[in-house]
Amino acid sequence: MTRRRKIALLALAVVVLSGAVVLRWLLDPAWLVPRILSMAGDVLGMRITAEGASDYRLRGTPQLVARNVVARDADGDAVILRSERIFISVPWSTLRARGSDLTANRLELDAPVLDMAAFQRWQAKRPPSDTPMPTLSRGIGIVRGKILGSDWKVEALDAELPSLTPGRPLRMHLRGRYAGGDLRAPVDVYASLTKPEVGAGVGVVGQITLEGAQWRLPSRINLSAKLRGKQGIGLDNAVLSAQSRYVSGDASLPFALGLAGPLLLGDRAITLQPVGVSLRGGDVMPTLDASGGFKSADKLHLQLDGRLAGWPSAWPALPPPLGQSASPLPFALVYNGASDLSDIAALSLRRDQTAFDGRFRLFEVMDWSAAGAKGSLLPPLSGTLTTPRLEVSGAVLEGVELQLEDPAIPANQASE
Repeated sequence: MTRRRKIALLALAVVVLSGAVVLRWLLDPAWLVPRILSMAGDVLGMRITAEGASDYRLRGTPQLVARNVVARDADGDAVILRSERIFISVPWSTLRARGSDLTANRLELDAPVLDMAAFQRWQAKRPPSDTPMPTLSRGIGIVRGKILGSDWKVEALDAELPSLTPGRPLRMHLRGRYAGGDLRAPVDVYASLTKPEVGAGVGVVGQITLEGAQWRLPSRINLSAKLRGKQGIGLDNAVLSAQSRYVSGDASLPFALGLAGPLLLGDRAITLQPVGVSLRGGDVMPTLDASGGFKSADKLHLQLDGRLAGWPSAWPALPPPLGQSASPLPFALVYNGASDLSDIAALSLRRDQTAFDGRFRLFEVMDWSAAGAKGSLLPPLSGTLTTPRLEVSGAVLEGVELQLEDPAIPANQASE
């Protein structure tokens, strides 16, 4: 072998060895995964890092796994999202396209935690973008997720999206548990969007159960709305119908509920205002229509003005002439208190020239209603009834003012 040939072979060996070293360095997870996360962060306006061991696979379908991922605001240190594990698989065609084809197979997030306040601040700073949404042919899977607000959270969140395609309808299955103050609400629903973007039509069906310390309110819901994406998660023109049942001890009272209005899920509060309310009870639950507002923050705030269609037949009969009137009963209800509705509400109720202004605890009155003839003749409330005329046991009373007092309802604790 000539000297020149030996030098050529040596040079070739050096090139091959150098290429192998460079390729090994480029494909080292310690370099490759942070680089990919950094590129994704540049697109999103975030700083995304992986603090745990990461890995990738190129054989078959390329896959990447990043652990202990943290996404921060690019302009600060606020943590928007944490996740124990993020998995993504992409076809070779996407890698060869070098960014011109945003198609992936599957995205999975294990135990992600979204901070709603940080998310809203990041969202407010995002400029309008023409960047296309990626396609995920095998969808997205989320397990053990959390969404954290200032006074509320959604935990044990599992989500499954079979597929994600820009401009195409989107379906998902969501399970989780809302917790705010003294209120809990397990959720198991199926949701659909006409397309995965702001302005899309939204449909939700499934089971939601509101739970307080002494009561449950399981409901089968049907919701339609239009998705709004600024200042949190908003639903415009939301219309919700629910087949519900109040359950407390031996009491079980079915009713139908309808709500209509703009719903906003923000960091500090959940609001439904203005809201229209329609309640259809039966013999025990009242039938009413009302309008007002709802806000759940550090406390629950509820204000309704409306009309009861009539006096429920299972309630103790009103004395004449009040009980013989066919007039509706206009009312005003105000509640400012614990999120499980255990505090005192204020009620103003009218029929013709008769007026009642009182205070009560909602679920104590519902339990009294369910007891019917087996319970007390008088409901558990405090207040004042005034009427120009009342007939009691054949006696006619005029200019009546009746004071009701429940020792368990101090006047200074009523909602204002």
